[in-house]
Amino acid sequence: MQQTTNRHIAQSLRSDTTFIHDVPLDNTVIFRGDGEPKTPLTMLQRLAEFDQEFTLEADNYSLGGNVEQLEKKCAEMLGKEAAVFMPTGTLANHLAIRKLCGVKPRAIVQEQSHLYNDSGDCATRLSNINLVPLAKGRPYFTLEALKAAVEQAENGRVVNPVGAVMVESPVRRQSGKIMPFAEMKAVTDYCRDKQIGSHLDGARLYMMSGATGILPADYAALFDTVYVSLYKYFGAPFGAILAGAAEFIDGLYHDRRMFGGGLASANFAAALALQGISGFEERFNRAMAQATALFDKINALDGINVEPFKHGSNIFPLELASDVDSKRFVKTLEEHSVSVSPPDSDRSRRIMLTVNPTILRQDIHSLRFAFERANEKGQR
Repeated sequence: MQQTTNRHIAQSLRSDTTFIHDVPLDNTVIFRGDGEPKTPLTMLQRLAEFDQEFTLEADNYSLGGNVEQLEKKCAEMLGKEAAVFMPTGTLANHLAIRKLCGVKPRAIVQEQSHLYNDSGDCATRLSNINLVPLAKGRPYFTLEALKAAVEQAENGRVVNPVGAVMVESPVRRQSGKIMPFAEMKAVTDYCRDKQIGSHLDGARLYMMSGATGILPADYAALFDTVYVSLYKYFGAPFGAILAGAAEFIDGLYHDRRMFGGGLASANFAAALALQGISGFEERFNRAMAQATALFDKINALDGINVEPFKHGSNIFPLELASDVDSKRFVKTLEEHSVSVSPPDSDRSRRIMLTVNPTILRQDIHSLRFAFERANEKGQR
């Protein structure tokens, strides 16, 4: 009876939406965000489909059920022994740094990182951890800068050693730029030698992996702990995963609850994440390959150019010639089912294109034609 009801729900929802499973009927390519757009309707549809195929299993304050299934799946994907669900990335980063620091409450972070800029000084105010920011205005710090900061902490008039080092990569404040793998390895090797805990804020880890070709598990292997977002591109409405050694993760749900993060029920978010994770890496890699081929064709057009950032990930700046009306350019793209963000100002010639799986909704020929027509109609 339950299966029949869920099948009817899925069919009813399907009739009113532009999505069937992972295949959209709408062919709009959306160069914004890291994943497929979410709406309440499509999430309800996907929940019904998940229940029909795999069964929704309730959790108890974020323990057991689909949440536990998700934790095991993510630990396996990231090459870690264990993982724990967190309601937000802020809490995942905070609890990772808090536990890694232990009795050495000083952590080194990027000045451009989310933890330093967007978390209300939570690590300092709630856990008495002093954050030391490096690489002001830049996407990553070097090994030399890290060594200097650690030595200063150890050799000051009052010894205050560093307990943890956090690397955020990609860095959204820096248009998705990343820390190069060689630099990342040098930093984490140094941390290991110095017995300093290391944490990767890999909220967008799969964007970095798609850009570099380096497996997510290979990035995660460099660090003691890693956080990955569940809602930015896996389709969940909220949530994060924190993964690491079994000893580290064991009992961390107590800290999660202490900080108000033990949600009474999280299985809907976990189920949607499990569904979104399935095949995502392959889809995103295809999306990046199609974007590369498309941008090569766009660059053959006069007056328009797309160039990757040095150490970039899935965000690409498109530059328009001075005689192209950017508003008309954007409007013409919309007429061809291609959605982009407008430039920051009327005088700006730059449009940021964020690559995600929606680029697979149209073929390269159709997309090239859309940009060609937008370029022609946009010329004054």
